[in-house]
Amino acid sequence: MRMLFFVMLVAGLGFASYPWVSANFLERNVGIWRIYDAVSGPLPAHARLTESDAPLRVVIEMTITGVLDPADDQAVLTLTATTGGRTVLAEALDFEDAEPRETNPQTQEKVFRDTAGVLDTLEPGAYVFTAGPGDAEGVSVRFVDLVLRTEAAPFDERLQPLGFSLMAIGFFGFVLALRRGRPERNPNSQPPGPRWGRGGAPR
Repeated sequence: MRMLFFVMLVAGLGFASYPWVSANFLERNVGIWRIYDAVSGPLPAHARLTESDAPLRVVIEMTITGVLDPADDQAVLTLTATTGGRTVLAEALDFEDAEPRETNPQTQEKVFRDTAGVLDTLEPGAYVFTAGPGDAEGVSVRFVDLVLRTEAAPFDERLQPLGFSLMAIGFFGFVLALRRGRPERNPNSQPPGPRWGRGGAPR
């Protein structure tokens, strides 16, 4: 029983801590590129990717001045990714659900972050990511940055509360099993009497 509860404790710890382990050790940034500048225009990013970079999350960080309020069904930016003459990603971004992060209150600069897509599989080679304007009007885009991030395997969110339950059951069960496994002491037993001399009892 001890081994069973110990296994439950270890399994629960693994399930409960997987999101933290994934974010800190299993995921990593492949790179960050500036792919649009209000002065220079589009700046295509060239990234050399391998199979081990998949699944790859493609994230866009857009810096604007003023207010972001596009009309319905209007995109602020478009993003395309190509490799070997093939288009592997084409996405129109409206940043509707993105929470702005204010970087400069004086100029009213805000940064919006959104995911353009996830590439589940990758062929080794050079990839080109290009940003362009959408059909929304009145949006003053200053910069657009591309963030490529390797993700860990998908995780079912229901496993984390299950992990906490297994940890609790495993811990208490293991402690009780240890207590039950200890030999009971006989209250009537007496410790051996003192011995005198070099090893003999008193005469």
